[in-house]
Amino acid sequence: MADRYLSFTGTTPGRFLTRRLGLPQPSPLKRWSAEHPSLPGDRLLLTAGKSDLDLTSTNLDLTASADKPAAVVLDATGVRDVDTLAEVHAALHPVVRSVAESGRIVVLGAPLDPADHHQAAVQQALEGFTRSLGKEVGRGRTVNLVRLTDAHAAESTLRFLLSPKSAYVSGQVIEVGSAQTGGSAEVGSAQDADAASGAPAPSPYDPDRPLTGRTALVTGAARGIGEAVAETLARDGARVVVLDVPQAEQDARRVADRLGGIALALDITAPDAGERIAAALPDGIDVLVHNAGITRDRRLVNMPAERWSSVLDVNLASVLRTTDALLARGTLRRGGRIVATASIAGLAGNAGQTNYGASKAGVVGLVRSLAPRTLAEHGVTVNAVAPGFIETRMTAAVPLFIREAGRRMNSLAQGGLPVDVAETTAWLADPGSGAVNGQVVRVCGQSLLGA
Repeated sequence: MADRYLSFTGTTPGRFLTRRLGLPQPSPLKRWSAEHPSLPGDRLLLTAGKSDLDLTSTNLDLTASADKPAAVVLDATGVRDVDTLAEVHAALHPVVRSVAESGRIVVLGAPLDPADHHQAAVQQALEGFTRSLGKEVGRGRTVNLVRLTDAHAAESTLRFLLSPKSAYVSGQVIEVGSAQTGGSAEVGSAQDADAASGAPAPSPYDPDRPLTGRTALVTGAARGIGEAVAETLARDGARVVVLDVPQAEQDARRVADRLGGIALALDITAPDAGERIAAALPDGIDVLVHNAGITRDRRLVNMPAERWSSVLDVNLASVLRTTDALLARGTLRRGGRIVATASIAGLAGNAGQTNYGASKAGVVGLVRSLAPRTLAEHGVTVNAVAPGFIETRMTAAVPLFIREAGRRMNSLAQGGLPVDVAETTAWLADPGSGAVNGQVVRVCGQSLLGA
């Protein structure tokens, strides 16, 4: 359903009226397209404190000066006390207003040092600073914090956050590990492992088509967000397996045929779903996207057991069973990616969704527990996306005033699109994102609900 308020605020009378009444003034977001794959303008590099990073040696095209930058990267990894924290203000204060509409501000921080409480305090302060700035900048701009120790391991993450692909990701804190646990180094090691096992090696890494030579399985992919995820992964070079329930087989085949992939009609809640997937894909997969999900909303006092169990079975139990089965059978190849779909309902809660909130919070618990073990044992990363208000057929059926509240209660003052979730999923699925593990990234325009 079209966002008429967003269209109205783009007119002269709309701008005048909303300004006079103090109403939200959302700006149309600049999203990725083949014609406009990057944000127009320079990327300005600033520094606070003495940094050990060498960002100029990366492939990020950063510059020391720009009049109206499309993006600003502030390296604050060297901030270790309150005095150097003041340099964050000094660096950004003069340039914030000049950042282009739909521009990006990315603050780079360091992991908190448990042996230095001063460093830990001011590095944690960057989180409050980043989230607050994200609620101030307006005009479609986003602000995110990346904690890292290795600039090269963070290249895919910074490339994503500095691009139109991250249009609806703001106010997020993302931790990136070292090159020893991922990044471009892992791409090479995965190819070596494939060659040793006799499997065909993936194509050489291309940041414009990073999934070339890889196979991605997306559950619930016949429509909605799942279809957008399948489209985006295929755009990035993946051979996509479109999985959905037998009742949606016709739609799944339509999507698969359009993307040059294959359709797999299967009930993901079946006890043997993992074994059946493994049998259908004997050559294995490189990316597993757990997207299938349902809602059966009702307040707890009015919720029958069937509504509870059906949501938990689809949204959580099937994810657990299928993941376990595909890892145990080796169907998910070394260097692979698992991306699960959580929700801000699982982080902040939502009235009438105790079942849904429980299932999505369970996905978060799965990611945080499984990620370190799976990387160590299988070379596979595990992350989650947590969508906020996304414009789908489901949200179009929400009553008007609730729908409008959902759209406006975020820093960008508008709903997201399925492609926003898809772009974030594609970044986490990127073979260059091996240093990103155990993260839950909200795709919510920095929702004002929850942390």
